[in-house]
Amino acid sequence: MSTSTVDSRAADPATPRSVGTVAVVAHRKKTLGGGLDELRASLVAAGVGRLLWYEVPKSRKAPKRVRKALKKGADLLLVWGGDGMVQRCADTLAGTGVPMGILPAGTANLFATNLGIPADLTEAVRIALHGRRRTLDLGRLNGEHFAVMAGAGFDGDLIREADRKLKGRLGRVAYVWTGLRHVRGELVRTRIRVDGADWFDGEASCVLFGNVGTITGGIPAFDDARPDDGALEIGVSTASGAVDWARTLGRMAAGRSEDSPFVQITRGRKVTVRFAAPKTYELDGGARTTAKRLKVKVVPDALTVCCPHRPA
Repeated sequence: MSTSTVDSRAADPATPRSVGTVAVVAHRKKTLGGGLDELRASLVAAGVGRLLWYEVPKSRKAPKRVRKALKKGADLLLVWGGDGMVQRCADTLAGTGVPMGILPAGTANLFATNLGIPADLTEAVRIALHGRRRTLDLGRLNGEHFAVMAGAGFDGDLIREADRKLKGRLGRVAYVWTGLRHVRGELVRTRIRVDGADWFDGEASCVLFGNVGTITGGIPAFDDARPDDGALEIGVSTASGAVDWARTLGRMAAGRSEDSPFVQITRGRKVTVRFAAPKTYELDGGARTTAKRLKVKVVPDALTVCCPHRPA
């Protein structure tokens, strides 16, 4: 981890927004454009007067740096990395009102993609410093926030088993490839209540919660999802085995999730899930532990994100 403060007295007269103290929290193993050296140079050239700089070797180290940046008075937090870094930082920033700028340097950048933030360093920096500030919802699963999606069952097992070298080589396709080869999607008795009413009671292999439309693997699973509508999309799958899942993923990839005989979708604000046996769950592509009970809810207006001025 490295920390430094850079002072720049030559403010750019063309800068339309005064950003104050800017903090960078970067996953040092991720790359974008000319790397972190180019990012630092770009911020100084843009007239950033006070720059707080933190690098971490793993995304789970990021929350501590975010809290440190907030204590030092950061007015804007720039996150360098993929969805795992964004999720860890968003979880800490939720409710603070401090805007997040996303610099999509990861293998999977689904939150940035859904918001129209490109994997182009110059443009991503411009959006972070001068873009539109959007107040967006987050989901919360068992006490931890997520920005893109969360899931349990097949989805959690798939992400847990995904080989990192394969992921790095094939990107989003690696999830599907690994899933169909190694994950069976075993059925387990599942009970789901949505906003206080029973919704599903039966054998299921996967439960998903979406805050945006395009989820893990680049699959357009939830056509109607919006990160500012005060609700989450909820999906449950009864697919079992490679053949069922190949059919299901094919329908989802074609944008026809609801046409699958193995998928049911609804939307709501508070969800409780009970499994007959512990299932692995994940948030924004990061596998967590196993659980027999999930408590999920939407947190409206939880996070301010720097976005393009044109609608994504």
